[in-house]
Amino acid sequence: MPAASLGDQGHSGTESLPSQHLQPTWVKDELMDEKGKEKEKDPKYWRDQAQETLKYALELQKLNTNVAKNVIMFLGDGMGVSTVTATRILKGQLHHNPGEETRLEMDKFPFVALSKTYNTNAQVPDSAGTATAYLCGVKANEGTVGVSAATERSRCNTTQGNEVTSILRWAKDAGKSVGIVTTTRVNHATPSAAYAHSADRDWYSDNEMPPEALSQGCKDIAYQLVHNIRDIDVIMGGGRKYMYPKNKTDVEYEIDEKARGTRLDGLDLVNIWKSFKPRHKHSHFIWNRTELLTLDPHNVDYLLGLFEPGDMEYELNRNNVTDPSLSEMVVVAIQILRKNPKGFFLLVEGGRIDHGHHEGKAKQALHEAVEMDRAIGQAGSMTSLEDTLTVVTADHSHVFTFGGYTPRGNSIFGLAPMLSDTDKKPFTAILYGNGPGYKVVGGERENVSMVDYAHNNYQAQSAVPLRHETHGGEDVAVFSKGPMAHLLHGVHEQNYIPHVMAYAACIGANLDHCAPASSAGSLAAGPLLLPLALFPLSILF
Repeated sequence: MPAASLGDQGHSGTESLPSQHLQPTWVKDELMDEKGKEKEKDPKYWRDQAQETLKYALELQKLNTNVAKNVIMFLGDGMGVSTVTATRILKGQLHHNPGEETRLEMDKFPFVALSKTYNTNAQVPDSAGTATAYLCGVKANEGTVGVSAATERSRCNTTQGNEVTSILRWAKDAGKSVGIVTTTRVNHATPSAAYAHSADRDWYSDNEMPPEALSQGCKDIAYQLVHNIRDIDVIMGGGRKYMYPKNKTDVEYEIDEKARGTRLDGLDLVNIWKSFKPRHKHSHFIWNRTELLTLDPHNVDYLLGLFEPGDMEYELNRNNVTDPSLSEMVVVAIQILRKNPKGFFLLVEGGRIDHGHHEGKAKQALHEAVEMDRAIGQAGSMTSLEDTLTVVTADHSHVFTFGGYTPRGNSIFGLAPMLSDTDKKPFTAILYGNGPGYKVVGGERENVSMVDYAHNNYQAQSAVPLRHETHGGEDVAVFSKGPMAHLLHGVHEQNYIPHVMAYAACIGANLDHCAPASSAGSLAAGPLLLPLALFPLSILF
């Protein structure tokens, strides 16, 4: 049965499904051969392409006002606009194309906005305060998750009474299935804002908490993952060691002391997670890729997959026997979550894009982003634009750039075509404003032609020496498709994003625009969206 929409109420302009299904006919993922290069020399090629794009844009006037049965949020941690562009080029070059003409999966989304990322106390934000914004709908202080700006970082006694809930909680309260998939620890900044309320993002387990915070009654984030929302349907990522008692041997890295359990309270949170699940439900804890790919999603009600003691490995370093890829985790998550007739909310984080940039390892960061784009494509093939709102965005940017007048098709990890006119040395197209790549040899900038700048772990040169490269403060892109995606447009505060997702799905506190189904025969379609004109803007957002 089609999803409910404003068109169901007899309003003009919404009778047919909007053309977000469509793409301009010139859009093809094909090799850029010599014939293609010749086409680009003909002005007609560019004019025809532009006219096709114009037709597509005009079709977007038929807005998709369906109710979003499902909401999927992809969060590229640290995926600023320069990272998106470089990822696009890399994706194309991995397919033996020049790269610049390639389209990422997110590039195909019909609506794009910009998000202002600052924290309430920080011009250049961190991933915790931003996660609180795009998941809980309120801006917060740097370093805090799931709490308002009244909570000060590391001060436990400022937490109580200042907790804020997330769209994951709103979806669960509405009867939807919910899931979290990340390449970081499942108790890292981004995922933790979905379920935890913590004055410090670094309180992964009680081992990382100061005695004062423990004595004041604050709980670590891993503890909150298991206890706060006990029926999260799917949880996948890293972070095994924070779930087990101090010094408990890891199931995979038996002789690695750093992989051992960290908990001082002696709790086995995995066993506690299992104990909270109803006996008649099928609950599975897994720790490797083989177990994941042999699951029968039809016989899984709850899934906890912890594939590494800490963060998961970079995609380029991944052991494809023990560790699943992000796209593999996303496929299984959707297979499990979509069984719920009321729909689902899924948070997917490409979390190690950020880590690659912090380490100055652009190649690692960009391959992480390519993998996230692959996961976006997989999710798109498993869902429908009729009833699934998909949002792709970043929490913040990085001081990552590429330039140097490189020619078309230049390797994204390659050299600029000229020497510096100051120190007469070559330089790579990719550079960082600051970070660990700052190197001086013999009192001068390192000559990059003397090192392997195409190595997976090459640290691109930076202008200022820092052990860890920093975030950037510019706006980030928000790509959206599906029901009500057009509400993500223009330049917005970052905390606007979950309000749109909740509005589209008829969940959360703002339900004035939703009406219950009027007949038993239409219950499966969920609530109806009432005409916006019936409600003053003051109560909509």
